[in-house]
Amino acid sequence: MKLLSEVDSEITGTVKKIDGGSEVRGSLEELGISEGTELTIVATEPVHVHAGPISLKAAGREAVVARGWADKVYVEREGKTLPLLRFESGEKGTVKTIEGGKTFEDNFAELGVEKGSEVEFLRHLPDDTLVFKIDDTEIRMGEGQASKLLVEREEQSIQVNYLKEGEKSKISKIIGGTSLKDKFEQMGVVEGKEITLVRKETPAPSPKRGNYVLAKIGEQLVTIGRGLAEKVWVE
Repeated sequence: MKLLSEVDSEITGTVKKIDGGSEVRGSLEELGISEGTELTIVATEPVHVHAGPISLKAAGREAVVARGWADKVYVEREGKTLPLLRFESGEKGTVKTIEGGKTFEDNFAELGVEKGSEVEFLRHLPDDTLVFKIDDTEIRMGEGQASKLLVEREEQSIQVNYLKEGEKSKISKIIGGTSLKDKFEQMGVVEGKEITLVRKETPAPSPKRGNYVLAKIGEQLVTIGRGLAEKVWVE
């Protein structure tokens, strides 16, 4: 067996073992990877050197999309179908495919991103840490993770990322699978709770963290961070 991060390009293998706990397994499951998954290594170069979430416009509103989710969206532009992460600021296209099954399609629909809808890539976002308060306890999470929490504002649902510092709201929905909801529950983040955005902490600039593994699962291309790729054994 070899670690996924060590497998050469154009090699096909089957995932035999995943090191790490439920958080690692949950992150990989969001990418469609679990024990028994067959995949082909396409390259060990990143789709884009940026590692954080993205901001896009769909259905007339802005939305923040975690990188692992954005990697599942394929957009048609000028007759070509491209991964959303290949787009740059200001570029537009029509959503052609959302990989990952109905659950992911439903999750994206909450953000106004559906097959056939037009999306505009607005910008790459810094990998900020958002500090929230729930029941007098401070909770930290990355911008991508926070984007999966919807809260109420003026009778509308918005992503918690769009709260202003000091603003309080009620969690209306968690968009994600069972593993994500379980993870949030362990942090005390559940639907119906009041949550306050305390502040954003912008990390200091850091050098590129290493290569990403680009793999193909069936007809789906996924980008896997090197940290996760080093937890996956294939044969």
